[in-house]
Amino acid sequence: MTRALEATRREPVSGETRSCVVFLHGYGANGADLIGLADPLGEHMPDTLFIAPDAPEACMAAPMGLQWFPLPWIDGSSEEESRAGLERAAADLDAFLDGVMVDEDLLPEQVIVLGFSQGSMMALHVVPRREDAIAGVVAFSGRLLEPYSLADETRSRPAILLIHGDRDDVVPVQSLPQAAEALQEAGWTEVFAHIMQGTGHGIAPDGLSVALAFMQDRLGLS
Repeated sequence: MTRALEATRREPVSGETRSCVVFLHGYGANGADLIGLADPLGEHMPDTLFIAPDAPEACMAAPMGLQWFPLPWIDGSSEEESRAGLERAAADLDAFLDGVMVDEDLLPEQVIVLGFSQGSMMALHVVPRREDAIAGVVAFSGRLLEPYSLADETRSRPAILLIHGDRDDVVPVQSLPQAAEALQEAGWTEVFAHIMQGTGHGIAPDGLSVALAFMQDRLGLS
């Protein structure tokens, strides 16, 4: 049984929903942590709904925040606990994405998932295992989980944009080329990358600009 995810929303500037960006926050944060990105993005994507679900669990290492699944190297959980948490959260997110499309009367090609850190891990894990390809995935400062099973479990191959800061001391920047290589080996033909120079574990203006251009292109807005 899946858990319903609470979400923060920003309605389209135009008042009419023709596309949707789903923000997936990082470990120890919540949906409100990313929803502010709707302000700079929304003026360039006026028909886009922005929605940011909260992860389903209290964060083991930051009780005021939330987590998608435990991270053993941070919270001391076991690999088994982490894997089980990932499976539960993946089912929750899968159901959430289905619900957004039904509730907003959107097709998969009208939806983009943008993740940060653990949210990117979720996006890169869940979206390829969905039957119908969405418009695209933007993954900031994350990494690809379980690359060894990707080829066998992939059901769709949406375009993916990987963005990472070259001074990230939380998730090493080497995670970007590792993810890109694994995706290409699993049959992806549209994998794009951008390195934010002088940026740590965060989202810099140049990275957001690249993400905006990618999303406009994938949604047919440019």
